[in-house]
Amino acid sequence: MARSRSKPLLASSSAAAVLADSADDAAFATTLAKGLVVLEAFRAGATELGNMELSTLTGIPRPTVARLTHTLAELGYLRSVPERAKYRVGARALRMAHPLLADMQFRQIARPMMQELAQSVRGTVSIGLLDATSMIYVETARSGDVGPHVPDIGMPIPVVMTAMGRAAAAILPPAEAAQLERRIAAEDSELWAAFQDKYRAGLAQCVSRGFCTCWGEYMASIHAVAAPLFHASEAKQSFSINCGIPAFRLQPGQLEGEIGPRIAALADSIRATVKAAEPAAETRKQDKKGART
Repeated sequence: MARSRSKPLLASSSAAAVLADSADDAAFATTLAKGLVVLEAFRAGATELGNMELSTLTGIPRPTVARLTHTLAELGYLRSVPERAKYRVGARALRMAHPLLADMQFRQIARPMMQELAQSVRGTVSIGLLDATSMIYVETARSGDVGPHVPDIGMPIPVVMTAMGRAAAAILPPAEAAQLERRIAAEDSELWAAFQDKYRAGLAQCVSRGFCTCWGEYMASIHAVAAPLFHASEAKQSFSINCGIPAFRLQPGQLEGEIGPRIAALADSIRATVKAAEPAAETRKQDKKGART
């Protein structure tokens, strides 16, 4: 007899991760989950995929994938490319993002201030939302040529390797912060081993200085700073704001001495404009203390 899952996963887990953990959950809609796994297989660098490629990427048998892609195409979430026997994400998928983005009205308020800083430092300024072990860009501004990394709304980047991720993690409640570390370590133990010290140092920087730095750890040619923005407790959403600059444009000491304080001040200005509370200092101290070994 099937049983319900005794240990619920966070809603932000990938569809594939939840599907793998839910074989014995009687309430779980497996077919729906497989359809979402297929949709999640499409990403930058893999925008056009055939049924065999999708089967290989997802581990779902090809006949099942064929039924899912046909259904998703009929609904408009995929678009068939018949001359190559492949699919692309359809326009209807954009509708899924709109209610979430529309609920973040602070983005429109923040954008002129973000654009001003981006132009001043000749880089990018972006707001990100924590999603499992990734940060998802929800707003971005840039000036001219900003190098190889051009942030765009909806683009994911890893939490553990980035200033934006560390700044968002720094304002999580202690239990959520500990759970995030366990998830990062479980998903990629080698990555966690390589970056855990820098990750925790970033959390401590956010406590002591209001921002943290990343010296090309995610992308060698881009250095970045980030500051916590706010944590929405009811929605369990954690936001941060970052500034990335091509390394060759930076003067010695500029990232920490000038741009870091400016991104922290920008975070303060955005919170003041939208009347959001500053992330609680007590929470930051608890995160810093927690060794989470």
